[in-house]
Amino acid sequence: MKIAMVAIAVGVIMMIITISSVKALQMKVRDKITAFNGHVLIDNYDNNSSKISLVPVDKNQEFYPDFFQVEEVEHIQAVATKYGIIRTETDFEGIIVKGVGEEYAWKYFEEYLIQGRLPDFTGSLNTEILLSEYLADRLGFEVGDTVVTHFIKEDKQTTLLRPFKVVGTYNSGFQEFDQTYLFADIRHIQRLNKWNENEIGHFEVFVSDFDDIDRVGAQIYEEVGSLLDARTIKTEFGADFEWLALLDFNIVLIIGIMIIIAAINMITALLVLILERAQMIGMLKAMGSSDWSIRKVFLYNASYLMLVGLFFGNLIGIGMLLIQKYFNVIPLDPKTYFVTEAPVYLNWKYITAINLSTLLLCLLILIIPSFIITRISPAKVIKFE
Repeated sequence: MKIAMVAIAVGVIMMIITISSVKALQMKVRDKITAFNGHVLIDNYDNNSSKISLVPVDKNQEFYPDFFQVEEVEHIQAVATKYGIIRTETDFEGIIVKGVGEEYAWKYFEEYLIQGRLPDFTGSLNTEILLSEYLADRLGFEVGDTVVTHFIKEDKQTTLLRPFKVVGTYNSGFQEFDQTYLFADIRHIQRLNKWNENEIGHFEVFVSDFDDIDRVGAQIYEEVGSLLDARTIKTEFGADFEWLALLDFNIVLIIGIMIIIAAINMITALLVLILERAQMIGMLKAMGSSDWSIRKVFLYNASYLMLVGLFFGNLIGIGMLLIQKYFNVIPLDPKTYFVTEAPVYLNWKYITAINLSTLLLCLLILIIPSFIITRISPAKVIKFE
């Protein structure tokens, strides 16, 4: 009986930790991609194959600055990007300067801010930039330092220099982005590209529910007209989201294995319990008890064992997750997992679903071995006694 309870508890611990950690990892990676790109990108068709804004988009659109045409759109912002090179006396690094404006949604970056503050582009043109901690450490910059950035001119023979002042450093844990992006005022990109104030690189759109991004993305595509393209980040970063989707299969596989193991242990425990009480079953039958009433006694007993196992499994599993959430005892390699520590996502809906599904499935499975009670003959077991 103790082994059966331990099996239930271990299975619940594994299921809770698996769903919590995998769902949290999926959300963290998704949020990092969203912070740098939005949910839907509206761009000129000529820019689709490049991270750089080559052909400008007119900012005077019906859907900007408020995308009333699609109800689920939460925010839209104009940005522009351009290749640059940061040079120091001993080293250099190729980057992408992302120009943003006063309407840029910095709230998605607040949790990644390491030092200093976020840039303020609400006033006149300034030289403030947000630099990643990766680039700052690699090139030896600190908050307050001046970063000289080189931009290649159209003739590709000479460069233009722009001095920027580092007002803050960030670390998203997504090295693909951290080693690439520097955030500056979009007006610098417009001047370097000789664009007017109404010409930008592309629009980034944020939607209210990511789970509905495919449908909303299709609606946005219909609304932007035939001269512009709209694509979701699931399309733009297909490899990353395919990897995240594979994690759902891992969840189903682990939960399935854990439920099967728990059910096998409970079946074994029930059979042992029935065999140990064979004489009692015979006496109850001899006194007129029906097979179903006797079976219910053993199913109730099995339910009690499962509830005890579920209680301790939840207690230990949730306790371990809370320790990780508040103390970050398990680190991860950001190069592989895009996060620096194992993330935790606690949701009472999936915890309740795990407990109810485990209890109900195990009880349904236990109905089958309980049929052995119907095969026990009162005459034989009483005679044996």
